[in-house]
Amino acid sequence: MSQSTSLRARVGAFVDRPLVQNTILAVILFNAVILGLETSKTVMAAAGPLLIALDRICLAIFVVEIAAKLFARGGTFFRSGWNIFDFVIVGISLVPATQGLSVLRAMRILRLLRVVSVTPSLRRVVEGLMAALPGMGSVFLLMGIIFYIGSVMATKLFGESFPDWFGDLGSSAYSLFQIMTLESWSMGIVRPVMEVYPYAWAFFVPFILVTTFAVVNLVVGLIVNSMQDAHHAEADELTGTYRDEVLSRLTEIEKALKEQNRRDS
Repeated sequence: MSQSTSLRARVGAFVDRPLVQNTILAVILFNAVILGLETSKTVMAAAGPLLIALDRICLAIFVVEIAAKLFARGGTFFRSGWNIFDFVIVGISLVPATQGLSVLRAMRILRLLRVVSVTPSLRRVVEGLMAALPGMGSVFLLMGIIFYIGSVMATKLFGESFPDWFGDLGSSAYSLFQIMTLESWSMGIVRPVMEVYPYAWAFFVPFILVTTFAVVNLVVGLIVNSMQDAHHAEADELTGTYRDEVLSRLTEIEKALKEQNRRDS
């Protein structure tokens, strides 16, 4: 093993230590508090330069961590989606927040998302959510079809009397979305409509039952199943790793016994 490879291995092992990872997590949370304090004019007037200096120190720590991972892993660094995620988040923070890019100053809070990549339990949640996306696509397509049908019907049925809520397709879709979320759906929209159209409940109640209590629960079920699959996959991987370790030790013991038998004979 060359000296460069040995150094890379040592740097990689150091970065992956639980103590280092926990320290990075603490810096992320500390940096999030600083960015929150920077939104207060009173705090900035009293300790603005200190907060800015602490923020830069936190960013420097993140840059050093990413640089160490790049050095230790080389091109394989970008094979991990979480490494790319961290690289992009830190890279955004390094772009100067000039007048044309002032929005990047607000995007510094995205560093808090690195909690997800550092914490294994949160990574499992996100991975479960991402695994559910293909199945959720079909559910969202079904939801879109239901919303389109409902919007067309609501516009034709109630648009003339309630143009603010159902005057066109977009207004109807937005009003139906509010109804689906059950936010002021009864007293805010449905009951006023029923004063003009007494049988309007025959449209709104089935719409709520289908969207809120059926389709939305399908999305929740898909996410839960994906998280369970991700947890089982991780458990199987740990079991496989433990099995390989046991088999390796048994092989070493068998070799030692054979060597001992040869010596005795």
